[in-house]
Amino acid sequence: MRASHYHINTLKEAPADAEVASHRLMTRAGMIRRLAGGIYTYMPLGLRVIRKVEAIIRQEMDAAGALELLMPVVQPAELWQESGRWEQYGPELLRIKDRHQRDFVLQPTSEEVITDIARNEIHSWRQLPRNFYHIQTKFRDERRPRFGLMRGREFTMKDAYSFDRTEADAQASYDRMYDAYQRIFQRLGLEFRAVAADTGSIGGSRSHEFQVIADTGEDLIAYSPASGYAANVELAEALPLLAERAAPGQPLEQVATPGQVRCDAVADFLGLPIERTVKAVVVVTEGEAPRMVMLLLRGDHELNEIKAAKVPELAQGFRLAAAAEIEAHFGTEPGYLGPVGVPEGTLVVADRTVANMSDFVCGANAAGFHYTGANWVRDLPPPAYTLDLRNVVAGDPAADGSGPLVLQRGIEVGHVFFLGTKYSEALNATFLDENGKPAVMQMGCYGIGVTRIVGAAIEQNHDDRGILWPAALSPFDVVICPVSWSKSEAVRNTATELYEALRAQGVDAILDDRDLRPGSMFADWELIGIPLRVTVGERGLKDGVVEIQGRRDAEATRVAAAEALAGVQAGLQALRVD
Repeated sequence: MRASHYHINTLKEAPADAEVASHRLMTRAGMIRRLAGGIYTYMPLGLRVIRKVEAIIRQEMDAAGALELLMPVVQPAELWQESGRWEQYGPELLRIKDRHQRDFVLQPTSEEVITDIARNEIHSWRQLPRNFYHIQTKFRDERRPRFGLMRGREFTMKDAYSFDRTEADAQASYDRMYDAYQRIFQRLGLEFRAVAADTGSIGGSRSHEFQVIADTGEDLIAYSPASGYAANVELAEALPLLAERAAPGQPLEQVATPGQVRCDAVADFLGLPIERTVKAVVVVTEGEAPRMVMLLLRGDHELNEIKAAKVPELAQGFRLAAAAEIEAHFGTEPGYLGPVGVPEGTLVVADRTVANMSDFVCGANAAGFHYTGANWVRDLPPPAYTLDLRNVVAGDPAADGSGPLVLQRGIEVGHVFFLGTKYSEALNATFLDENGKPAVMQMGCYGIGVTRIVGAAIEQNHDDRGILWPAALSPFDVVICPVSWSKSEAVRNTATELYEALRAQGVDAILDDRDLRPGSMFADWELIGIPLRVTVGERGLKDGVVEIQGRRDAEATRVAAAEALAGVQAGLQALRVD
């Protein structure tokens, strides 16, 4: 490819709404152009990167035995109504009508469609197992699309769905996909971590996220350096920090704490460590007969709402109570809430650490007052439930007993689920088993955010000059930069011969024949992030050399012009991930 025949349109400034590096750099490098909020045109350079991601995914999915098909972007509402997700999915599901006023959706995912295919195509146990995948456009009507490709409304995903006879077979399919995902992200050259995760709106009983490690990631990951334990913070188990509850050692006293409505402020006011305080978070159950539920956590801990949903009374949904509701029910403002003497009908649930605390500080349910020396049993009844309610923090013990946890940020780019019969039962996807009896198919679901991988790779790999692509993702493997293209026949001939030799060897090279000044030419390619650059100039040719420089290298290496081809091949080989 010659640069003069390609569309290269870099920008010196990023758009004002670009909040993260990938959005800024992809826009400046001319890889994407915004059409509407969360909707982008993939320009030629950006599309080359996407296609390279897709190629690796296809190779590994095919090697794992998955079969590619292509399902529609537009799906009929009837399937979503049959599965129950027409009402459940929420406003992210873009519902549309055709000219006959029939309901459709723009697909955010394809569980319903693939299950419909399976129930119509698979009839016998002899046809199982099957794993189908596609790479297709998705649409989720995000309330606040942001971060470029990281959280857009329209994006590209790879979905795969496995169908098996038994749960054991389905778990084996899950493991094959898990292993395939490990290979995919290793080949992409990304630093990543597979973590146990919540199943979310997809459902199912087993789930792992694949997280690209990046400081700008929206997800928080907890892992143990001493073992393989890793989990999203929303799922990571928080062990009780007290082995057992000590006997009361202080009397219960109501103390004045005027204006102190936060645990840290109360602790400072009383001259006590915040670890001695207990805070109350009040939520209201959804449904026709809403109920107040008080969730108790240590003062320095944060509520994990996904874990809170495991409280039986909260399983159907809940919301944070409004200040007016709290005052009407408890007779005080939120900053002074506590579990001692709560009104009748209040359900009290304690985090496991709080359940083992004694002589703790809590709100007195009276404005301007807190209790000190509060103790379970003596001063208040035991909680209705004792559960893990909180987010883990750095230094907490890992659930596998291997040592303290470390926290790091990640960007979710892949997710695997064991679905079981969630969708096959709802859509009656059955087969005849070896005894000729109908049985429900066991399913797994496996997704990769193709376009999000591109953004995540940049978040992990960039500097103040531009993108630092892993070799497998770069739009081109090498760029040849001739200095004084129009003025020097020797430069043109040497650069062209090297370019043609590289192309003949299957190297994805681009020759920059735009006749730009060196500074502008180098700045373009550093911004775009090509891993290897060859500079051909008159001064070097007088000494019989060209310069080869890796995008991550501080200095160029001078090699004999006659050995440039071998030098480039060696440089590319050093960049490859096996």
